[in-house]
Amino acid sequence: MLRIGVNALYLIPGGVGGTEIYLRNLLRALADIDSTNQYVVFTNLEAGLDLVPAKPNFTPVPQPVHASLRPARILWEQLALPFSVRRHKLDVLFNPGFTAPILCGCPMVTVFHDLQHKRHPEYFRWFDLPFWQFFLWSSARRSRGLIAVSGPTRVDLERYYGRSAEVIHHGVERQFFEIAKRRQPRDYLLCASTSHPHKNLDRMLAVHAQLKDAPPLVITGVRGFAAAEVERLAGRSVRITGWIPREELYELFRGARGFIYPSTFEGFGMPVLEAMAAGVPVACSDIPPLREIAGDAVHYFDPSSDAQIRDALLMLASGTLSTEPAQRRAADFSWEKCARATLDYLSKSSS
Repeated sequence: MLRIGVNALYLIPGGVGGTEIYLRNLLRALADIDSTNQYVVFTNLEAGLDLVPAKPNFTPVPQPVHASLRPARILWEQLALPFSVRRHKLDVLFNPGFTAPILCGCPMVTVFHDLQHKRHPEYFRWFDLPFWQFFLWSSARRSRGLIAVSGPTRVDLERYYGRSAEVIHHGVERQFFEIAKRRQPRDYLLCASTSHPHKNLDRMLAVHAQLKDAPPLVITGVRGFAAAEVERLAGRSVRITGWIPREELYELFRGARGFIYPSTFEGFGMPVLEAMAAGVPVACSDIPPLREIAGDAVHYFDPSSDAQIRDALLMLASGTLSTEPAQRRAADFSWEKCARATLDYLSKSSS
């Protein structure tokens, strides 16, 4: 039996995008498959106890810190968390959100969802970049094991930090496959994305505004650094929802005529997988992580080409794109598979 710590101090409900979906689903899946090992989940003041599965082998350990106050959270993670790790006599500490304590009393496994701060530092605010550069470097160096969510992220870890990593893909919630069985497509296209600069929403909106018969567009996701520009460019046929609960997101997928994802950089690209599972026609950027997920099952376009983005919007609006290959491919991804691979890697890294 292992005593596994989970460092969930980074989690801001509705504020950290895909890394929240990853952690919530992974913990549920671990609870479903594992009743033997003990899990000690370190939570913050925002996350709430609903993050931790109500199972006998899962113990929430609230920490008196707010993740939204990043300097305070980092200080707590670096200075106080190691004492809690020792107090709970952990065999391994799992860090699912990029950062890990520099000093820790047990082996650590850290998840890297991408290395955007290395690949595209221009997308970071000047006061954020030093944080990402130092703490991700130290996390990569101090962790016994690293998990990359895709092959391209593994390549980046080897290139920038000289570390090998285990590739463990995300899963996709079963609810999306249920959506596919009761779809009622309406006239809008959907884009689920944070409004950070690399998501390329500004270019997509500029192209959308030039279309004479532009299909209505719904954009949902956490407000990012480029939110003001995205909102400025949104025309009358564009609806921006911001972050919404999962139940509302499921309904948007159920009614979407098509799904477009114009991002220029990704570590994984979870919304593309969700759209595939939901039976929504998908057009997305032709970048390596999305190719790894979707294979030949979706329509690709060059995210730097206005003409190709326009053609993708029109293709989705026409409803001519087949969804069966994408659904079959999405069925290869599950949170159970992700949980089993993660647990196996944690076990190996603990000894």
